[in-house]
Amino acid sequence: MLIVDSQVHIWGPDTPERPWAQGEWSQAGQPVFGLAQLLQEMKGAGVDRVVIVPPGLEGERDDLALAAAHSDPDKFAVMGKLDAEAAGSRGRVSSLRSMPGMLGLRFNFRDAHQQSVLLAGGMEWVWREAEQAGVPVYIYALHPMSHLIGAVAERHPALRITLDHLGMHPHERDAHAYRDFDQVLALAKHPNVAAKASALPCTSSAAYPYCNVHPYLRKAYDAFGPRRLFWGTDWTRMKFSSDCTYRQAVTMFTEGLPWLSAEDKEWIMGRGVCEWLGWKRA
Repeated sequence: MLIVDSQVHIWGPDTPERPWAQGEWSQAGQPVFGLAQLLQEMKGAGVDRVVIVPPGLEGERDDLALAAAHSDPDKFAVMGKLDAEAAGSRGRVSSLRSMPGMLGLRFNFRDAHQQSVLLAGGMEWVWREAEQAGVPVYIYALHPMSHLIGAVAERHPALRITLDHLGMHPHERDAHAYRDFDQVLALAKHPNVAAKASALPCTSSAAYPYCNVHPYLRKAYDAFGPRRLFWGTDWTRMKFSSDCTYRQAVTMFTEGLPWLSAEDKEWIMGRGVCEWLGWKRA
């Protein structure tokens, strides 16, 4: 079975030549998490491929992620960045897929400024260009913003949208974290919306296999189905803020959810995200 992590980060050190973005910080204060470290972790966990999402501290840079994809295009691919307000950004979306290793774009609407851009309609040209060019997007938006993502999906029915981390808040746990989960489930009515069941151990105060979040995962499965629900970890966040190992993040799904069929696991653990994003195998 192909195992594909739908989201990981890598980043370089904070140097004068390549400074981190102002106000950003690395997960758990780690000064660097690079390709060599990621490869070692993947090998130990049995992960075959990963989708790299450049973290906020990298600013608007995609260079490290793209270099990883160039080094092994069958193992690494990128959901890159685009500043919707920057001069020269318009017209660039259509050419993104021509960049080796680039699958699409990722936007983080936990950021207050990015939320204001979305609410003011400043993202509409991005959605339009991405829809026309067949460029998929990852979107991180918390549960109360689900209706806004649904509205984008309705206006742009050919735009493939993936909701990051099931819209979970990164610092909330257990039932409290899922109090508005029905808003995410409602997005499943849009056939152009998928969801990443990623970093779920971070939402649980229980021990492996984190059984208290399994009922919510089952609800997501029932709503989106196995072809629009993608396993993932946001691995560096899980590594430094939970007791979950990378291998356990895999086996939580492959061994800990008896209601998943073998075919379900094939889609959820890798085939689904590859087909959704158009990441072909060599």
